[in-house]
Amino acid sequence: MEGYTFIITEKPDAAYRIATALNQEGNVERVVEKGMPYFVAYRGEKIVVVPALGHLYTVTQSEKEQGNHYPVFNLKWVPLYQVNQKASRIRVWLQIISKLAKEAKRFIDACDYDLEGSIIGYCILKYSCGEKQSVAKRMKYSTLTKEELQRAYDTLSPHLDFALIESGLTRHEVDWLYGINLSRALTLATKKMSGYYATLSTGRVQGPTLKFLVEREREITGFMPNPYWIFKAKITIGEKQFDAGYKKNPIKSKEEAEKVAELCREKKGVIENIEEKRLILPPLVPFDLGALQSEAYSSFGYSPMRTSTIAQKLYLEALISYPRTGSQKLPSQIGYEDIFKKLSKWREYNQLARELLTRPKIKPNEGKKVDPAHPAIYPTGKLPEKALVGAEKNIFDLVVRRFFAVFGSPAVRHILEVTINIGEESFSLTGKKMLNEGWLRFYSPYRKLEDSPLPPLRKDQEVKVEKLILENKFTQPPLRYNPRTLLQKMEECNIGTKATRATIIQTLYDRGYIRDEKVAVSELGLAVTDALEKFCPSVVSVEFTRQLEEQMEAIQQGKETKEKIMRCTIENLKEITAILKANERAIGKQLSYALQITKINQKTIGPCPTCHSGKLIIIKSKRTKKHFAGCTNYFNGTCKTAFPLPQKGTVKPSGRICDSCEWPTVQVSLRGKKPWILCLNPACLNRIQKNKVNDH
Repeated sequence: MEGYTFIITEKPDAAYRIATALNQEGNVERVVEKGMPYFVAYRGEKIVVVPALGHLYTVTQSEKEQGNHYPVFNLKWVPLYQVNQKASRIRVWLQIISKLAKEAKRFIDACDYDLEGSIIGYCILKYSCGEKQSVAKRMKYSTLTKEELQRAYDTLSPHLDFALIESGLTRHEVDWLYGINLSRALTLATKKMSGYYATLSTGRVQGPTLKFLVEREREITGFMPNPYWIFKAKITIGEKQFDAGYKKNPIKSKEEAEKVAELCREKKGVIENIEEKRLILPPLVPFDLGALQSEAYSSFGYSPMRTSTIAQKLYLEALISYPRTGSQKLPSQIGYEDIFKKLSKWREYNQLARELLTRPKIKPNEGKKVDPAHPAIYPTGKLPEKALVGAEKNIFDLVVRRFFAVFGSPAVRHILEVTINIGEESFSLTGKKMLNEGWLRFYSPYRKLEDSPLPPLRKDQEVKVEKLILENKFTQPPLRYNPRTLLQKMEECNIGTKATRATIIQTLYDRGYIRDEKVAVSELGLAVTDALEKFCPSVVSVEFTRQLEEQMEAIQQGKETKEKIMRCTIENLKEITAILKANERAIGKQLSYALQITKINQKTIGPCPTCHSGKLIIIKSKRTKKHFAGCTNYFNGTCKTAFPLPQKGTVKPSGRICDSCEWPTVQVSLRGKKPWILCLNPACLNRIQKNKVNDH
């Protein structure tokens, strides 16, 4: 093959769809060479569409600084297989890409049009294709539908987006420098004190994110509850009873609460005032990635990482638009009516789509956020090539119904605010009734508002006071973050990117710094943050990280240079690493102890149900190499309690007791399946509790 057009894409699925969309002669030819597939199409010329596998190149330390030490300031970009043994097949992949590139006359970068995709394409064109990045053209698209891919090919950008690439390269290199130096400082300090190796990590975004959680943990630990009282009256109107709340709730002292209760005792209730309102609820705005991740967590319990993975798969199947977007805009060019018509072919969406098509004006309710690369997430209208099931079906349905909802009319609720006097004290009662469902009808079942109507009422009407209720309560500590609220906090503080935030959260779990759905920080997570706060506070500073984010954006706008940012990064790290080295012993001692405690806690299931003095922990048998749950008193011979555990998948303490028998439970995770809870009591009637886990 000689003199053809060479197109590089990010994934094999995308390569196939691009080749199929562009082909005009015969069938697309799928060629597999040493396990690598690529596609040959014809469109008045020969086109070879070649897939990458995500990032094929990465940053590592240069030959000058080989070895496990720090500080490290010299870096280079190398093929991924040189630093990751699991990526060995990438060597062959790159060899074939280089071979195919030699015979090409024209080069096109068709990787995803965002920061990461731009870097992937740039590195392949530069290092594998013989410095072709300067002559390559750019293919931009937001869906993998045939029509859009053809349009993108016919309207190629004359060159790569070098400002975006420069910003991306800088981000990767800055993050690598902070990550490698700080992580090695923590890891080596711990190894020198404990004598064994355990990977500890932190970084420019990971540090502040963990600090959010640590600050919340400290608030919860140091929280002192204060008493207060809630006063309400149970009243009868017609044949129904209602709870009317005291207007001056909460009451701060018991004496005042009892005084108010005494003033109301045996007094009649009289309606003092009735105020009617109409509450207008405007339609929701379209999904950006963060909003989709947040809604999927609320609706299905899916982690941000899981949602991102599923959405990417739906995109590669051409069912939704590119998901890694920060936009809340839906430009008219996507063809609203055409998408509605296509979706009307689905039985479950037929009625909703047809209703929108009858509207005299079809216009979305858009948000303020803009992404220069892609619109908000929307369904393409394409029918799936195979039936969607499970998580894919759920995320797709969520995207479709959100798309419908942004075109809906405002919802209208009737609100009735009633003031009831009991003696000299005022109580309130609220009635709610939906007048017009509007967009809510399109977004069911993901957003529901229940009606609570009141019977007909009039001013000065007497109501019967059945009972006065005084409840003693205590103030509660702030709620723990969950993956959804943590993601929202990162977005609010502008740290990380839409593509990396979910990965950062997952890394904190993987490192053992945090645990559970309602995020609790481990001893190790606390110790890492304590050490960084004490010796290099800027590393966990939101302001410092935000400033760097702004500098990355300034590169894209031509207002900042990579050289200046890299120079400042190295100077800053020289100071930080010098302080960490000077305090290596103190840091190592603190982290070693925390690591030991965390490892024990990660294996502790709960109290032993037999001897009650020991704890059940996960143990690996030296003889059989199998895992089982055993009592800590097993080792001193006073308790022989032991229970078998599943040998496949990952088993870890669940942090909860069984709903049925109150025995300790474990969480079992198998690849590709939702985690489930296993009660250790062999006689428990509810031993396997599936659908009980919201994965983090």
